Amino acid sequence: MSTPSAPAARRPFVKSALSLSGLAVMRVLKHAPLPWLRALGWLIGHLLYGLALRRRRIAEVNLALCFPERSEAQRRHLVRRHFVLFAQAWLDRSWLWESRPEVVRRRLRLTGQVQALHETVPTLLFAPHFVGMDAGWMALTAHVQRRFCGLYARQRNPVLDQWMADGRRRFGEPHIVAKSAGLKALVTALRAGEPLYLLPDMDYGPRDSVFVPFYGVSAATVPSLSRFARMGGARVLPIVSRLTPDGYEVTVLPPWQDFPTDDVVADTVHMNQQLQHWIDAVPEQYYWVHKRFKTRPNGEPSFYR
Repeated sequence: MSTPSAPAARRPFVKSALSLSGLAVMRVLKHAPLPWLRALGWLIGHLLYGLALRRRRIAEVNLALCFPERSEAQRRHLVRRHFVLFAQAWLDRSWLWESRPEVVRRRLRLTGQVQALHETVPTLLFAPHFVGMDAGWMALTAHVQRRFCGLYARQRNPVLDQWMADGRRRFGEPHIVAKSAGLKALVTALRAGEPLYLLPDMDYGPRDSVFVPFYGVSAATVPSLSRFARMGGARVLPIVSRLTPDGYEVTVLPPWQDFPTDDVVADTVHMNQQLQHWIDAVPEQYYWVHKRFKTRPNGEPSFYR
C-alpha cells in the first residue's frame, strides 16, 4: 500500500493552520472602527482585482453579457468596484459574527415592510446574491423576534465551517437546514410559520433548472421560489441588502401579488425581471464573480472559455 507524499500529507495541516490564522485576524478586526475596516477592504479589493485573474475574467464576461450598452471602460470600473465591495463585505463578517450585539444592530438598518415579517402566514424571503446577503440574514434575526429558517451548505474546511455556522446562529435561535436534508424539511418549516430565507438566483447546474432570460441571455435558473411558494402555500417577500458607509441597509419589499401562478417558467421569468430592477440600482453590489451563465442549452458553447 502506498503512503502519501510528505507535501500531500501536510496539506490538511497547512489549510487548517491558514484557517486558524485567518480566523484570528477576523477576531482582531471586529474591534476596528468601521471606516478603518472599509479602508482595508478597499486595499484588499484592489489587490484581488489585480491577482484573481480568473474571477475577474468571469465578472468581465458576465457584465459584457448583461450590460452590452456600456463601454468596456465602464464595465471595467464596475468590476474593480465590485472587487472592493466583495472584500469589504467579507471583512464585515468579523463584526457581524463577532462584535457585541448592540454594535451589530446599530450597523444593520432594517427598512421597508418590516411589519410584514411579524405576520404569521407562510412566507418565502427572496434574498438575491448581493454582497450584503449575510448582513440581510443577520438584520432579520437580530431585529425581528421570531424564528427564521435558512439553508446551509457545509464548508470543506471544518474550522471555517464552524465559524460561519456559529455566526449565522447567533441571534434568534434560527432553524438551519442542511442542503442535503431535502425539500420536506423546508416545506414543513414554511407551513409551521418559519419564514424561509431563499437565494435561488445562481446557476446550480442543469438538474431541476429551467432556462429563462437574465438580462436577455438564457440562464439556467432553479424555479424553487415558485415551487416552494406553491407547496408551502406561501407568499414571497423580497429582501434586498445594500452595503452602505455606515453598515448595511436591508429593505423588506412588498409581497408579490398573484404569485405563484400555474406556470413555473413564467414565475421564474418574473423573478429574474424583478431581480434586474434591483441590480440596475446598484450593479456593482451584485455577485458577478459567479459563473451565472455556466450551464448552456444543448449545443451552445461556454461563455467562459
